[in-house]
Amino acid sequence: MSEASSDSAWAWRTATTELLARTRFITPSRLPAAVAEAAGKAGTTTRMYLGDHEQRRLRPFPAVGDPFRIDASPAGMAFRTTSPEREGGWLWYPLLDGTERLGVLRLEAAAADRSDAAVRAEVDRFVALVGHLIAVMSAYGDAFERIRRSEPMSAAAELVWQMLPPLTYGADNFVISAILQPVYTMGGDAFDYGVFDSTLHLGIFDSTGHHLRAGLTTAVTLSATRAVRRAGGGLMAQARAADEALASEFGDSRFTTAVLATIDLASGAVRYVNAGHPPPLVLRKNEIVATLDGGRRLPLGLGGIAAAEEPAEVRLETGDRLLAYSDGVIEALARDGAPFGIDRLTELAARHAADGLPAPETLRRMNHDVLAQYDGPPADDATLLLVEWAGDAVGRLAP
Repeated sequence: MSEASSDSAWAWRTATTELLARTRFITPSRLPAAVAEAAGKAGTTTRMYLGDHEQRRLRPFPAVGDPFRIDASPAGMAFRTTSPEREGGWLWYPLLDGTERLGVLRLEAAAADRSDAAVRAEVDRFVALVGHLIAVMSAYGDAFERIRRSEPMSAAAELVWQMLPPLTYGADNFVISAILQPVYTMGGDAFDYGVFDSTLHLGIFDSTGHHLRAGLTTAVTLSATRAVRRAGGGLMAQARAADEALASEFGDSRFTTAVLATIDLASGAVRYVNAGHPPPLVLRKNEIVATLDGGRRLPLGLGGIAAAEEPAEVRLETGDRLLAYSDGVIEALARDGAPFGIDRLTELAARHAADGLPAPETLRRMNHDVLAQYDGPPADDATLLLVEWAGDAVGRLAP
């Protein structure tokens, strides 16, 4: 390592230490300034941009200047690929919390020499800390949310969004990613997941009704299934808990369609219960190879009459993707006046799988293609959830 390289790497290490010190007791709105001040130790200016909830634009934080389109800018390229992108004298770095894409950070290329391994490692560490701080500090104020929103949220959307886990999470040999529409007025759809030891637990939900009525139903369903799951209960126990909670709280035949599932991350074994929900699809080598149409019972909240006493089972192969969706995706009217339908969804899923992109970017592009084929905004909530089970699923998301 040359003396210049050593000095630059040390400067970035100092910047990381400085950032940790500066952010212990600050408000979220002060984070961009703290990042800029710390990065100054390494001889660079910074500019932070956050992705909007539609995943179409990167918005400046603080809100000074114009946003960048994710699909048509070097900054957007860094976001899409989760890899640094050079633009003249600038380097755009993806801001991540683990595998969750949050935005991008602009640095001066001269100060962040990607050709020097030691410098590159220190810059990556600094940028990773920025992403982590955004995720942590989001719970303590509204600064980040105000930037990310293109319009105000309805009460129902606010309720449900606050209950959801991050849109993307990955570890070891899997990645799970989800996307919901319409972002600012949805209320009945939701998803959930959690990892315990070597098992991934997941669910997709669609409650009857619209707006706050649907949002409250979804909130009860999520709370009931999550509480049982966290106590070690299985899929059938989660479904029964939702039945009881919905009947006890509302007593007016409110219900939620759902798929509750577990994936053994060591073997790929999937166990699932389908409570009146559209069946998930298994994609293998760009083709739909299975439809998860077993494990049937009535929707959650309608008494739990089941066609099956035990969850259904299927086994994934390495590289498989599991796609779940709500009926709002396929029932929305397409531009030709007909429902979008399962055939169009499966064709889109296979086509985007063929692109070989990581799960979160596949889902983002697929969602935008679905919306582009609708005849106007979706009249109902529409949710897509994608799980990739593969040895390199997480590695492909690393910067």
